[in-house]
Amino acid sequence: MPRFVILRHELPSHRSRESHWDLMFEQGGVLRTWAVREIPPLDTWIEADLLPDHRVAYLDYEGPISEDRGTVSQWDTGTFEWLEETEAEIKIALSGKHLDCTARFRHPAANHGWRFVLDSK
Repeated sequence: MPRFVILRHELPSHRSRESHWDLMFEQGGVLRTWAVREIPPLDTWIEADLLPDHRVAYLDYEGPISEDRGTVSQWDTGTFEWLEETEAEIKIALSGKHLDCTARFRHPAANHGWRFVLDSK
């Protein structure tokens, strides 16, 4: 089963981006990654920023990031299953230390960003 990790990414105050959560999912030797401002309550849609793929080393890494890009710490880790993937939506089943639910990423149109939700079972 592929693995996932949710990291708290604390950034230095001089960086233009705010601290956030990185949602990372193993696929094809990389981690598909989205950033969100918070871990949402169940059944609440929030904005998610698609980031470039990350190295699989982040599945187990906690600590400082090079070039003064802050630090990361694990909030959740576990396995997941790809349930569905279309151009407009990705649906996955998470089995982690904190999360045991379905998650969805929705990309409604080319001009709109991604949205993210944790579905209650």
